[in-house]
Amino acid sequence: MAQIIFLHGASSSGKSTIARALQARIEKPFWHISIDHLRDSGVLPMSRFRKGEFRWSDARAAFFDGFHRSLKAYADAGNNLILEHILDTSGWLDTLRRLLADHDVLFVGVHCPLEVLLAREVARGDRPPGSARQDYETIHLGKTYDLDIDTINGVDANVDRVLAAWRSGSRSSSFTA
Repeated sequence: MAQIIFLHGASSSGKSTIARALQARIEKPFWHISIDHLRDSGVLPMSRFRKGEFRWSDARAAFFDGFHRSLKAYADAGNNLILEHILDTSGWLDTLRRLLADHDVLFVGVHCPLEVLLAREVARGDRPPGSARQDYETIHLGKTYDLDIDTINGVDANVDRVLAAWRSGSRSSSFTA
């Protein structure tokens, strides 16, 4: 059984920063996995999507289906994962709950004040305008977390809390229901 720390929060909420700090401190090897890694590594033909040669709306469902299945494959092979993801599409939670059922998933809700999200979205410039607000208003609805953290509390304090929750082995979230 692999161990998975699933960081779920709005676009620009600080998931990547927490994941990097967590990976640097945790006592076991964990892969840090995110959609941004795939996008930024050149796996996706982003320039062609941006130019309009391909439509992201035509490729999105197959891309995420493959991404979700790859998470299962990584975990089934015995790799521990720090996963950062935004469950912004109906059915994804159920799909991941099914795919990762044989693994220990610590589901962490990553929260951030709206005004901070909006400022980060503008500063980054690589997100569709309004995605942070939309995520803020919708993605935590109907989810039960093992742990909720707020990025306003700082990286070190949040990593301490995630590590304590992970080490405790206590799970009671949407992934254990």
